[in-house]
Amino acid sequence: MPLALELDGVFFGYAAAAPVLRDVGLTVDRSEFVAIAGPNGGGKTTLLRLVLGLEQPDAGHVRVFVDRLGYLPQRAQSGVDAPLTVRELVTAGRAPRTRFLGPLRSSDRAAVREAIGRVGLGDRPDRRLTTLSGGQQQRAFIAKALAAEPELLVLDEPTTGVDAEAQETIGALLQQLRAELGMTILYASHEFGAVERFVERLVLVRGGIVFDGAPSQLPGVWHDPSHAHA
Repeated sequence: MPLALELDGVFFGYAAAAPVLRDVGLTVDRSEFVAIAGPNGGGKTTLLRLVLGLEQPDAGHVRVFVDRLGYLPQRAQSGVDAPLTVRELVTAGRAPRTRFLGPLRSSDRAAVREAIGRVGLGDRPDRRLTTLSGGQQQRAFIAKALAAEPELLVLDEPTTGVDAEAQETIGALLQQLRAELGMTILYASHEFGAVERFVERLVLVRGGIVFDGAPSQLPGVWHDPSHAHA
């Protein structure tokens, strides 16, 4: 399979602090669904920010071989108090593919409808975010990322604050997106139990990459989500 991204000998630290990431090497093929796990402060979010081009490495190289990126950052739900409907939120995610001025084209409106439908909210596009459950709100934010039709979807702690059933729903949704759209997915979390049975590959980050393989190959303690932050 062609590559979606590659990190080669990457070092990164913030200001004068000790390096957060040291000598990271990672390749991800197109259409892979990869979980990025590890303790808080271990470098997961920093790794994602390097992939997205939001940070530049102190040494080494980061190469991304796809054109369109979708990003669901941590605490994306912080905007749910705004009086937005699902459709309005998802339409905002279409901005990278639209003209700067003028009304939405029919293709833009169709992309918004499709994104909302793919996350299972097609029957409630005009519902306000404040009336939705936590899991539904998070699916709406995933739809916002999908509206730009990304080739690479990057999610940082997407199941934080939602219940176990909603976490399972989100994991299944992401697996479906990969299967139907061939999308490459990076899913970062300090707990990966919600997606363990859906992902084919787990990358464990603790300042560097200390494990990269099938979740079933990881030492048993890591299969209990209550230990995933240890």
